[in-house]
Amino acid sequence: DEDKWDFVLVSDIHEVGSQREIKRKKFLDELSKKGFAIKKIEDKKLFYGVRAPRQIFQKYQWLLRNPNSRQQNPSDDHNIPVTTRIRIVNFILQNTTTPDFEKLQDLIKKRVFEATFPLHENDSVREFLKEKWARWSLVFHKQPIEKIRCYFGEKVALYFAWLGWYTCLLGIAAAAGLVVFVAGITVFSSSQVSKEICQANNTIMCPLCDQKCPFWLLSETCTYAKVTHMIDNEGTVLFAMFMAIWATVFLELWKRQRATVVTDWDLYRWDEEKEALAMELINNMQHEPQKHQHSYLRSTIVLLLVLVMIAVLIGIAHALVIYRVIATALFTQSNSEFIREQANTMAVMTGAVLHYITIVVMTKVNRQVALFLCDLEKPRTFSHRENNFTVKIFTFQFFTNFSSLIYIAFFLGRINGHPGNYVRIAGKWRLEECHPSGCITDLFIQMAIIMVLKQTISNVIEYLIPWITHKMHKKQRPKKRSLMVGEEEEVEDPCKRQWLSNYQLNEVNIFSLFDEFLEMVIQYSFTTIFVAAFPLAPLLAFFNNLLEIRLDAIKMMRLSRRMVPRKANDIGIWLQVLEAIGILAVIGNGLVIAITSDFIPVQVYKYTYSPCVTENSTGVDCSTGYINHSLSVFRIQDFESHTKVPEMRLEFARDEIKECRYRDYRNADDYSYTVQFWHIFAARLAFLILFEHAALCVKLIAAWYVPDVPQSVKNNFLERKHSNLRKEL
Repeated sequence: DEDKWDFVLVSDIHEVGSQREIKRKKFLDELSKKGFAIKKIEDKKLFYGVRAPRQIFQKYQWLLRNPNSRQQNPSDDHNIPVTTRIRIVNFILQNTTTPDFEKLQDLIKKRVFEATFPLHENDSVREFLKEKWARWSLVFHKQPIEKIRCYFGEKVALYFAWLGWYTCLLGIAAAAGLVVFVAGITVFSSSQVSKEICQANNTIMCPLCDQKCPFWLLSETCTYAKVTHMIDNEGTVLFAMFMAIWATVFLELWKRQRATVVTDWDLYRWDEEKEALAMELINNMQHEPQKHQHSYLRSTIVLLLVLVMIAVLIGIAHALVIYRVIATALFTQSNSEFIREQANTMAVMTGAVLHYITIVVMTKVNRQVALFLCDLEKPRTFSHRENNFTVKIFTFQFFTNFSSLIYIAFFLGRINGHPGNYVRIAGKWRLEECHPSGCITDLFIQMAIIMVLKQTISNVIEYLIPWITHKMHKKQRPKKRSLMVGEEEEVEDPCKRQWLSNYQLNEVNIFSLFDEFLEMVIQYSFTTIFVAAFPLAPLLAFFNNLLEIRLDAIKMMRLSRRMVPRKANDIGIWLQVLEAIGILAVIGNGLVIAITSDFIPVQVYKYTYSPCVTENSTGVDCSTGYINHSLSVFRIQDFESHTKVPEMRLEFARDEIKECRYRDYRNADDYSYTVQFWHIFAARLAFLILFEHAALCVKLIAAWYVPDVPQSVKNNFLERKHSNLRKEL
């Protein structure tokens, strides 16, 4: 085809004889020597269309031919897919060196060229994808994976296949989460524990802050207690178990799905290294392969730098904690009564918003650090580099997103001392406490805010920015036509319009697909790791993904330049990352139930200290009296010197109050831990060990039960081997 061009290079119009113009000429001469056809079109910029000669593709087919298939005649290259064509041409463009030893990347950095991109073609596949895939109205339709592969290559097709599969199975988890949540609202709002809190009209609690906080009654937290028991109940324990199994089954089923898809494409046993070497040799016959190397010194330096970065991210989480402590102190001293009463919730809310902002900022920082560390490691090939980069950036993102949640789940309210001896920041501000009805609600609020913000804001930005830039570019287009009105119309080159419209789309880079994967994998961690505290996470993720699939499709088809296709036969190192998250999810949920929730203390109380056990009474609810049991007594005279003992509410006479209650298991005389504390501590550990071992065993059984590769795929290979050997004989 004389009018089909593989790639377009765009450059500013430089002055004749300038340094940039000379460099550009040298690069284009190198391409001509390799037999490339080059076409130049001048507009406000210079456009160079390049088309590779046929023999390049013949070499490729000859080197990577399948010895089992019929002997290919090297001259029939009409059947080479467009995606392969673009991939080869891109490789040659990126690796063509000018006499000054500069490659295309260097020339782009020096502003010799401005952009390079393959063209969107106006063919049937593109029209089909636009109509049947990249539309909001098709949210519940199956995706045409085969066609996506024909247009964008295997890597993109596998991303969409994975995303579709993940969303499908999320539907099951979402339904289960919803059932647990609804059950929580209906069954558990009337639990004995929350009833006791609502009836505690004469339980006087210690002040929540040093200055203007009054003594208060436990019954004031009635609604909050009901909310807590909606989340913190027996159903949640089962749901956490269910999600651990779900995560395993999801990955096992995905491996099967991938094996089927990739076998249909004939890529199951594809050798990436061979492909890379073939490309290098086609580009340059004298090419020597880079040897495998490993340097312990380099690895040690990289490891230390990664640890330093993680320490910085944890430091940021600490800063957020300090912010919340100081904010609570300031809110409680405010003059408005509403702010004083809601001080804690306001601090948590603003803290969560701040956390979201740090996530957005640190994401950009993490990327630069990860790239720098990758350069230090000097990986051998592009895919090695990508794997190293993936692991690093995922680790950094994980700590950015989760360090504050980890603090709220496992440390909040456990390290703050007790009345009369509080742990203070800089000797002044009291560390924050959990809400009186349990810590799990704080975690629930934090999770809800971050997930909702992350998914709504990120998606809106992800779609709006490309859409607005696309519209802006389009607006700038028609000006140059009005110049021609006076003159007689000159015939416009058919390529010019296509090249210009492609140039005006948003640019894509190597990270475009990577970012989509990273976003989904972080979301996957949110839906599995702390799911015990937030059973609605899978539901939010499910709705988000239904939109995400179409959003990515519209972005790729209508708003962005064409991605350079890449060949792949799996989703790469992301699979290991997802498996790691599956194990973290078991540990995380076990810890949430054992440490954050009140599940264990209530069970210990029921089976050892409750009226059912001590008085053999059968007619009572076994958790009767739990609240009184879980509060310790504090004598007012032991307050620290700088705690202003508050003015009392009118209901009580001031001098009547000799003691107040606080959540902990401590003795009334010397404030040391009671026997119950150690009993519950042991029960928490025992539960954690049991839960994790049981969940991991179930994961292993599930992994064994569902084979990675379907039998049909194995039989397919078996028959092929058999028929080939028979032919040889």
